[in-house]
Amino acid sequence: MITPMPNTTTSKIARGLVEAQEHYTLTTSRVLTLIVVVNADDEVDAVLDSIRDASHEHPSRVLVVIRGNRRAEPLLNAELRVGGEAGASEIVVMHLFGALADNAESVVTPLLLPDTPIVVWWPTAAPPEPARTPIGALGQRRITHATTKQDLGNLSSGYTPGDTDMAWGEITQWRGIVASSLDRLPHEAVQRVEVSGPSNSLAVDLAAAWLHDRLGVPVKRLVTELSGAKSSADEKFTIHSVHFFRDTSDIIIDAVEAGSVRVNVPGSPESMVALNTRSSAEILSEELRHLDADKAYAHTLRGLRQVDY
Repeated sequence: MITPMPNTTTSKIARGLVEAQEHYTLTTSRVLTLIVVVNADDEVDAVLDSIRDASHEHPSRVLVVIRGNRRAEPLLNAELRVGGEAGASEIVVMHLFGALADNAESVVTPLLLPDTPIVVWWPTAAPPEPARTPIGALGQRRITHATTKQDLGNLSSGYTPGDTDMAWGEITQWRGIVASSLDRLPHEAVQRVEVSGPSNSLAVDLAAAWLHDRLGVPVKRLVTELSGAKSSADEKFTIHSVHFFRDTSDIIIDAVEAGSVRVNVPGSPESMVALNTRSSAEILSEELRHLDADKAYAHTLRGLRQVDY
């Protein structure tokens, strides 16, 4: 159910949430408050779909801040979403205009759940220093979505414990496959590594930086693009291949077809492992499971400058 609340205030929104809990028998067992920051020209419906899908694992109070025209008169228009429109969460979509657009923290603060963790998510834009933004300072966990290598560099230099990025969550399962492959016999020291993938994929950059940090050997990041017409059947995992060079037994893990990767370890039969590119909802669900600082991500950002391009 969607309840429009035009030209409203935070106190009216708070009363609307209480009434929704009373009249629509909503559960009150919210595990956290999720603040989502987007702009008016972003694909807000896609963001809401991801939130709704992730809510079944993490029922939350979700405060979606949509920043509109800064030159307009100060105005707060809201929508209260419950039931099927919100999954297992309660969602407040707030359109902020005028001075309110740059003071979103003052709008969301009265609506925060008491005694629960606060997570801030920027699904379409990554501020250079998330923890130092007024709204980011409210959260103990901050999730960004970098889109360029410059964004990634800014996040690295402005890192604060509690930061993470969607591109990092994209390679979680791939990292598990890599670790398992390196654990197989024969055990030999890795001398160098080559990682390949599309030029615009930040997940590939993070994968290369992670391997450099963990192995302490030279890592080269190569560019490979899909050839020919791009159809759903041709879609491969973001990281097209990783090659571990060793004295006598190289390991190669490559995406040979949609939905799976091939693992080639000398002395073992060639194997195929299921692996798909994860949706935003899947990555968001994973990040919401861990509310402490992600040390592996911090170390990976540190390794970005050491990758050879």
